[in-house]
Amino acid sequence: MTDASDPRGEGDRDTPQTRRESDDARRAAEASLPGAPSPDAAADADAGAVLQAHLRAARSEFENQVAQARADFEEANERIKERTGRDLLLAILIGLAIGAALLGSLLFVKWLFLVFALGAAVLSIFEFSRALAASGRRVDLVPQLIAGAVVVGTAYFVTSWLQWVILFVALAFVVVWRLVAQMASHDGRTYGAVLGDVLIATFIQLYVGFLGSLCVVLLSKEGGEWWVLGFIIVAVAVDTGAYVAGISFGKHPMAPRISPKKTWEGFAGAALAAVIAGVLVGMFMLGLDWWMGVVFGILILATATAGDLGESMIKRDLGIKDMSSWLPGHGGVLDRLDSILPSTVAALTLYYLFTPLVASS
Repeated sequence: MTDASDPRGEGDRDTPQTRRESDDARRAAEASLPGAPSPDAAADADAGAVLQAHLRAARSEFENQVAQARADFEEANERIKERTGRDLLLAILIGLAIGAALLGSLLFVKWLFLVFALGAAVLSIFEFSRALAASGRRVDLVPQLIAGAVVVGTAYFVTSWLQWVILFVALAFVVVWRLVAQMASHDGRTYGAVLGDVLIATFIQLYVGFLGSLCVVLLSKEGGEWWVLGFIIVAVAVDTGAYVAGISFGKHPMAPRISPKKTWEGFAGAALAAVIAGVLVGMFMLGLDWWMGVVFGILILATATAGDLGESMIKRDLGIKDMSSWLPGHGGVLDRLDSILPSTVAALTLYYLFTPLVASS
């Protein structure tokens, strides 16, 4: 029986709720409160948090990969530096900068290369003279710089016979200056030492001034800028091929008394690089036949290798590793020109030989 005084009947009582229904009711009540986020906003917030987490993870993974790559590069660079005594990264950066200046001067404003060549010659004479003076030789720096600048700077503007006259005058100038300076010193220097100083004075001008002037003479010819660029590319290919092959496979020393780190494997790599570069440069830059490109590459290989070994012999005689430290990773300016200077002879000779053949074909 139902109590009549009970305001609610038995059918009006709430039915028991499940836990899920209770949770849904609670979330609905919380959502109805002022300032509570809507379900869509909560879902967006969860998605944003997940995206940020993924971005942080990706960034962390990228940073770890960069750090690992940097560590691997530094380890490889240290191994190369230990074996060759060169900083690979600095060498690459400086080489790219020099290459950009070289290309800009040759391809866009031809006469600017004259400034480039003149500066390189003067710096080379300066560091060579300083190295010789440090070994006890008497070298007159200012006359050497003046003579070298005149020999290289005038080669672009004068005829061939007048260039020879200028060279002989420059040689006489440095020789007479050295003899007069020696007589004025009254230091009792022996005749053999004085003769050695005179020979060194002439050698500086012939090695740097004269060979550098041949490059400028080649530049002054019709299409000469392409020949200058071409033989420098092949000479650089020789150095690069020898370096890579020597580092990777070098076991048999080529000239241990002159340069212990040069190997026959490196020379084989240089030969391969020289022939490939010679053919490509000859056919696509200079308009030569393929066999002319092979000859071009082989002759530059011979002169570049001889120049490299020759400068190594000079440095060993002077008891130094590099002519200077002006170019980190490379040494001095003359250390970069050791294979290029002798190659000017081969390049100018081949220009006179091949240009008429190409023109007549």
